Amino acid sequence: MKQQIKLLATATSMVLALGLVGCANSDSDDETSALTDKEQKVVALLKSIETGDQEPVAYINPNKYIQHNLAVKDGLAGFGEALQALPEGSAKADVKRVFEYGEYVVAHTEYNFFGPKAGFDIFRFENGLIVEHWDNLQEIAPPNASGRTQFDGETRIQDLDKTDENIMIVNEFVETILMDGTGDISNYIDGGKGDYLQHNPGVADDLEGLFAALGALADAGTSMIYSKHHITLGKGNFVLSVSEGQFLGEHVAFYDLFRLSKGKIVEHWDTIEAIPPQEQWANSNGKFGF
Repeated sequence: MKQQIKLLATATSMVLALGLVGCANSDSDDETSALTDKEQKVVALLKSIETGDQEPVAYINPNKYIQHNLAVKDGLAGFGEALQALPEGSAKADVKRVFEYGEYVVAHTEYNFFGPKAGFDIFRFENGLIVEHWDNLQEIAPPNASGRTQFDGETRIQDLDKTDENIMIVNEFVETILMDGTGDISNYIDGGKGDYLQHNPGVADDLEGLFAALGALADAGTSMIYSKHHITLGKGNFVLSVSEGQFLGEHVAFYDLFRLSKGKIVEHWDTIEAIPPQEQWANSNGKFGF
């Protein structure tokens, strides 16, 4: 049983493919939140990658910008250099979800950034300016067996009073199911049809789809190991977990975005990105460093 749970954990992550939610695309009402000032700044900055608008660059602290994308140099100059390297007119940045948690803002974005990608970005603010950035990118794939893409699904942030409770649930899920393989998955995900919506391109909806993917992994002799859980960020019914580990023999970063309802995980997106050897890094900050 423990081995089955570990395989389940393995499938759960690869089964997904994202930042958090502040509903960049829907109107606010009694149960949803309008974009905050920090969320608006992040959306504007990411959109400027596509439009070339220079104004949002002012939201980055010019004297302190710590970069954790290992392909980009530190500082504002590194950010500008990466943009200049893009083929003219090729960039696209469509923010699907964005939310603020304390000093952090998380975004889930459909990119064309040196090729089509699904991405999660995390920005840290000090005194109203962005001073630090993390991201995790994965190539865009066709819809999964349930017809879901890496971007569609719910966007509304609700249950703002349950933020802390939902973060605790995701922490327990990551630590007991994905890392230790000792928990009971039914404590976190219900097993009925339509109870668990999956956006990983290789996995179908519900626990049935998850177990099928796990079985395929086992048959192929592949492995996915969550070895360290770095940070959890959330707002209302959306929670993002950042972890690292091994997948198919590579050192990787796992970004898992979960939507919760009534104390259970009901929807999931993720990205998995390989971490290159240190001699290939463009900066010395590392992939994590939270």
